[in-house]
Amino acid sequence: MKKPEILVLGALGNVGREVANALINADNKIRVADIFPEKLAAKFGDKADVAYFDFSKPETFTGTFNGIKKMFLMRPPHISNIQRDMVPALDAARAAGIEHVVFLSLIGIEKVKFVPHYAVETYLRDSEMAWTFLRCSFFMQNLNTAHLAEIRDRDEIFIPVGNAHTSFIDVRDIGAVAGRILSSSGHENIAYDLTGAESLDYYQAAGILSDELGRTITFANPAPPRFFFGNLSRKAPFMFTLVQTFLYLSTKSGMADVVTGTVRELLGREPISFQQYARDYRASWQKD
Repeated sequence: MKKPEILVLGALGNVGREVANALINADNKIRVADIFPEKLAAKFGDKADVAYFDFSKPETFTGTFNGIKKMFLMRPPHISNIQRDMVPALDAARAAGIEHVVFLSLIGIEKVKFVPHYAVETYLRDSEMAWTFLRCSFFMQNLNTAHLAEIRDRDEIFIPVGNAHTSFIDVRDIGAVAGRILSSSGHENIAYDLTGAESLDYYQAAGILSDELGRTITFANPAPPRFFFGNLSRKAPFMFTLVQTFLYLSTKSGMADVVTGTVRELLGREPISFQQYARDYRASWQKD
């Protein structure tokens, strides 16, 4: 049996799961890795090789990277110290013979060099591995995960971005793009800016959700300090909240307003619209 040469780290996450699915649907033999291998086995069954991987546990590196040539990489949200908490694993990946890393990055990264994604990009540029950066705009699916409770329970979007527009992208499109890149060649050492087909402000996003859910969803537009301390009061991790606040301040300055045609060019179809996303995920915000 052919052994997997493509690895998807974080395969239980929103994006990693879609990358794995795209690769499997294209008949690639892959390995999926995360901190809960039993959940991976339940999710993917015999469709993928399963590995237990934890950035903080070097003993998990060998079994995860052995035999792999290409890897999908994303920064776990709780990791902010890249040199301490990610570089040892990336060094092990390079030593194991991984040749190409597709990294989930952030659109406008060149303007926000203080965020952890920039440190990962810098490492990969300086490594001997080929790289592809998927610099993505705000995930639509953040609204049914990180912002689920506020929309479902409080009927509001609690994000400090003012009137700024965002070119929301569906993670299913990101997964399809990553799958295409990992199963082909010609994408080495290229940074792709990935967005949806339109730019919306959060008042428009709230209106689309209101229409789909049949109740009024309000864009609360809190001041940044209120957002920061409000999230801390709801037990969100400090560093995660701090990074999230800075990213939203960057969005407020217009960083996420850009719309590109890259998804269309790479996939040969239009990106998934925000309206379609809201329709597909409607059950997420239904009140019980």
